Amino acid sequence: MYYPIDEVTVRRSHDMMSMSDYKEGSATAGYRAAVDEAASLVEQQKQKVSPFYHEKLDALLDRYARRLAQWTNDHNRNGASCPSVLVCGPANFPTRKKQKQNAREDALWKEYNEIQDILNKIKSVGTGPIDPTDPHARELHADRLQKLQAELERGKAMNAHYRKHKTMKGFRDLTDETAAEMDKAIANAPAFARTPYPDFELSSLRGKIKRTQENLAKLDSLEQHKDDAANNLDFDGGRIFLNMEQNRLQIFFDEIPDEETRAALKSHGFRWSRRNEAWQRQLTRNAIYDAKRILGITDTKPATAANQGDATQEAAPLATPSAEDKAGEIHPAAGIDGYPQCIIPGA
Repeated sequence: MYYPIDEVTVRRSHDMMSMSDYKEGSATAGYRAAVDEAASLVEQQKQKVSPFYHEKLDALLDRYARRLAQWTNDHNRNGASCPSVLVCGPANFPTRKKQKQNAREDALWKEYNEIQDILNKIKSVGTGPIDPTDPHARELHADRLQKLQAELERGKAMNAHYRKHKTMKGFRDLTDETAAEMDKAIANAPAFARTPYPDFELSSLRGKIKRTQENLAKLDSLEQHKDDAANNLDFDGGRIFLNMEQNRLQIFFDEIPDEETRAALKSHGFRWSRRNEAWQRQLTRNAIYDAKRILGITDTKPATAANQGDATQEAAPLATPSAEDKAGEIHPAAGIDGYPQCIIPGA
């Protein structure tokens, strides 16, 4: 977790800037205290998010510890490059050298702010839309659905209680103090919102419930069709694969593609994955269209034809989708040769 701090350079930097004695090991102690605080933040975040994100949180913590150690050593190295005028006196003072040191100091503090931003990234991990590649995605969606449905029922019950009694006092689980605060807030609200849960809030909850239910259905469909043969398309020199589990379109080449092909892939958002040994990007209809165009595939033959023993199946010509068609994501059952209508769950 910790990276080394050069205490010799720390002392030299301190002596260049101060007449007081340096307490040995204080820089290392300060660095480790900052890393410990970041580690505590990571552990708190792990309690809030899916285990799917734990490895990413550990990687961010390691990046923070490594970069902070490097910054500390660089900062002290810069501090040791030129003394303070208060230490050495104004006679023959190296003004130009001091100017360079100050410019480097400004750059180092900008870098320090970037390092501190890693802590904000740690706090945000796992707080956005549920990643469909998360093995716990279905569990997370189901938990979200249960909470949304419970909130909707509670909101409807609170509205019914307020319509009947014109106060929130006496509603279950509400203290008289909380109920009085709610009554005051309702009385001060605009006329259309003078109820515990206004219609627009209930409508928003219903919309979230519907989207969560759709995402659960799509996850089930994704699991059902992830091994379909139609998710593969062989071409001269390689294979295109719709990786449903990782939500990626992957291109596997038999040999390293030429420079022109690599440049075209990069310009269309494909990146080389060393782990998967494939060129890949997020799985969308646009990705399929771009991959076919880059590879010069104008006619396609579904991989299912070989499995069905249908050697005479005619290849269907590639249709050029509209911009709207290309933007959507892949329905698990569609395969490479269909331009489907559904969207893989993501939010």
